[in-house]
Amino acid sequence: MLTPRYFFTNDFLKCYDYFLSQPHKKKTFHKGDYLWQPGEPFHSIHYIISGVAQNYIEHENGHRKIISFHGKGTVFPGYHQHDYKIEKSIITIAMTDMEVLEYTKEEFHSMFEDNSNVRTAVIDWFSTYTNLLLYDNAHQEYNCSFIKLCNLLYLLLVNKDIKSESFIGITQNDLADILGISRVNLTRGLSFLRNKNIIATRRKQIEVIDSSALAKYCSMETL
Repeated sequence: MLTPRYFFTNDFLKCYDYFLSQPHKKKTFHKGDYLWQPGEPFHSIHYIISGVAQNYIEHENGHRKIISFHGKGTVFPGYHQHDYKIEKSIITIAMTDMEVLEYTKEEFHSMFEDNSNVRTAVIDWFSTYTNLLLYDNAHQEYNCSFIKLCNLLYLLLVNKDIKSESFIGITQNDLADILGISRVNLTRGLSFLRNKNIIATRRKQIEVIDSSALAKYCSMETL
């Protein structure tokens, strides 16, 4: 059975040749660029050829909640036909330089109607994203800070779907913004794992060096 994932990649890889054959714009985002302007609903959909995007919600009180990361072979934002108010609070930024195929909603709608592989990929993508949101809100919410951290590190850095990805650039602030915990609790948890030789930390990089030991501190829903 599939476990939750915060990093989305290769969900639409089978559709790549078809995407290339359809009307689109090839576009480059540089590190730090917004994929669409904050405060606006999105009007373009991107197939990511290379690079990584970070997706987060900025609350009106200034707090930031990182929801997910999106890499090569996936589509973001997900295709749907309606504009939702919450979209004005959703911000997606390039963590690295990115190369994408850009489609309007109308262009993607045509592909969705025309190609069964695209329809299947869209449905599976939304199912996986819904699974993440349920996991994050109904499961992680009730774990202590340390278990939250272990679960997140396992899903980001050990999970077989993404462990081969070059996932460099996530900071301790990012981890805190994903988990909604204080920097004090985060630092305490990372120090414990480092002292147990479970992780190694470098500037803007965390490496899991003993995944079996890390798994012992994770909740069953995560494994």
